[in-house]
Amino acid sequence: MSTPEDLARHLVSLPEDDLAHLRRLMGYWGLLADLCFSDLLLAARLRPDPAAPPMPGAFVVLAQIRPTTGRTILQEDLVGAVLTRAEQPLLAQAFDSEEVVDGEAQGRNSPERMRVQCIPVRHEGRMVAVLMRQAAFSIGRRPGELERVYTDLFERFARMLVEGAFPYPGDEPSVEDSPRVGDGVLVLDEHGRVVFCSPNAVSALHRSGVRSNAVGMRLGELGVDERAVSAAYANRVPAVEECERSGIIFLLRCLPLLGAGRIEGGLLLLRDVTDLRRRDRLLVSKDATIREIHHRVKNNLQTISSLLRLQARRVGPGEGRDALRDAERRVRSIAVVHDFLSRDVADEVRFDDIVQALVHLAEESVPADRRVELAVVGEAGELPAGVATPLAVVVSELLQNAVAHAFNDRLEGRVELRLAKSDDALAVVVADDGPGLPETFRIEATGRLGLAIVRDLVEGQLLGSLELTSAAGPTGSGGLEARVRFPLGEGAALH
Repeated sequence: MSTPEDLARHLVSLPEDDLAHLRRLMGYWGLLADLCFSDLLLAARLRPDPAAPPMPGAFVVLAQIRPTTGRTILQEDLVGAVLTRAEQPLLAQAFDSEEVVDGEAQGRNSPERMRVQCIPVRHEGRMVAVLMRQAAFSIGRRPGELERVYTDLFERFARMLVEGAFPYPGDEPSVEDSPRVGDGVLVLDEHGRVVFCSPNAVSALHRSGVRSNAVGMRLGELGVDERAVSAAYANRVPAVEECERSGIIFLLRCLPLLGAGRIEGGLLLLRDVTDLRRRDRLLVSKDATIREIHHRVKNNLQTISSLLRLQARRVGPGEGRDALRDAERRVRSIAVVHDFLSRDVADEVRFDDIVQALVHLAEESVPADRRVELAVVGEAGELPAGVATPLAVVVSELLQNAVAHAFNDRLEGRVELRLAKSDDALAVVVADDGPGLPETFRIEATGRLGLAIVRDLVEGQLLGSLELTSAAGPTGSGGLEARVRFPLGEGAALH
């Protein structure tokens, strides 16, 4: 029960749409705490538990946040804590009256007195929770203009909470790169003109070349894109836009301030994301470079493969031609991996797509006078890119070994590639229904280059094990099974 929704589902009785309303409120959690310079708690009525002692009228804390703009007064984490009416009479009064309640209270585990404000959270006319604001007393100090403006903004959002207009219906706030109060705040009137500009917002505008006083002007008159304001005012939901001025990139997020169903103004959060976007562009450029490298490696491998194929045609039948063709096939299997990596630079690659290409390579090597069925059972899923290349060569060699040597005295047969992935390992089995292994066979003493390559890759690079055994085969008529198993995750040390 780590999230507010999890707590609510287990400890309170609220329908899904009310839970969604509270989830949207959590998206504005940091904004509200920073505007009021206070700790915030979200409390709901505790659902009675038949298995526990009765606690009539108790409440449970679903969420908590501390401000970044002021001193916290709550040192402990109260999420999941049960509050009784005796402990929190102001909270109980707010639930009973369904109105905003202001007062003073003693700290839960502190002798310090604090100011408490309990604000009803309504959704579609229903009261679903109470937002508790808790702050220390400021003795002997008058608040400055910034504090007064921020506190007034919080009170306006509090009134919207009571009216059920906040959080905005259907809005799913994103916290990724989202501007915060400390980045820069502009307060707008109902016509979109600036009535207040925080010092950080002034500095950000100055960096973009705006030197004139912003108060009394619209963003467009300052040379700043005001599409976010226009969209927020027109649709009555927050709008986010990114704009660039004089090389400075701003992320603008406008929240309409509503009262009695009409636009009364707006809160514009402004963040300078120039450095972030430059890094993003560098990453995009890096990704494109990596893709291009894989693409060129694939092309070079295909060129080498073509040269080997041409050379094999000029060599007479025998071991020399077979060796060149085997080398050409191995190069092609590595090229297949780089082909997929050139399309996506993610740390992992979907190996099942590579498997299909490797099966196709094996099918191409089947002699024209034979009929060999190749089937794939199971999935390997996503694998690290460092695993994909050696594993592709291993699978290609095992398939080729089965196709080339399992059916010398038969015109047809079947080969199965079985894949089984667990959380910490991958098992690969290549099974055929050929005659199986002679009793004297020892993989350590084999002279086949393909099996030697497989053993070296499995044990040396994949840190796994290779086992060759005679078994029932896929059709139940005998055969050979080549079993490969190697670890995945942190336990796999790739070279």
